[in-house]
Amino acid sequence: MTYSFSNFKMELKKIEEFLGKEYNQLNIGRASPMVLDSVFVESYGSRVPLKNIASVSIEDPKTLRIAPWDKNQIKEIEKAITLSNLGLSIATDELGIRVIFPQLTTETRQDLVKVLKEKLEEARIAVRRERERIWDDIQAAEKKNKMTEDEKFKAKDDLQKIINETNKNLEVSFEKKQKEMLN
Repeated sequence: MTYSFSNFKMELKKIEEFLGKEYNQLNIGRASPMVLDSVFVESYGSRVPLKNIASVSIEDPKTLRIAPWDKNQIKEIEKAITLSNLGLSIATDELGIRVIFPQLTTETRQDLVKVLKEKLEEARIAVRRERERIWDDIQAAEKKNKMTEDEKFKAKDDLQKIINETNKNLEVSFEKKQKEMLN
């Protein structure tokens, strides 16, 4: 019996997507609506994502425009963005809210690179956890005589190839974001 890695590959893809999403939410000095994905606003007694109560668009490379569907929500949106500690400036006008991304200093960029590395390490830990789970499963299958020792070692080699590919993808994602941030 050869071991099926399809579920494992799906889990690894989720980890890669998670890292990409985490990277997209970082403020790298350029306006990106994804930075506001983690902002929840108090709206009529419940907390809802900002994107559910307003449209968010890019006004210029350093500015986002938030146009709430209900103008009475402007103060709550302003409060939610301020409390999210994203390091963004806010200006309110008759059309809604302008979110201004500050120019990154060298020190801020270095701090952001540290955050990028932390997120990369979290993803690597998740990959290792998945690898251990699959390896335990393969060893259990061999003990139950569902696979031979040769099949077990072939599965181990296949497992390592998949892990190497995933780690390479994570590293590429990190390097791309780091290059984007430092330029």
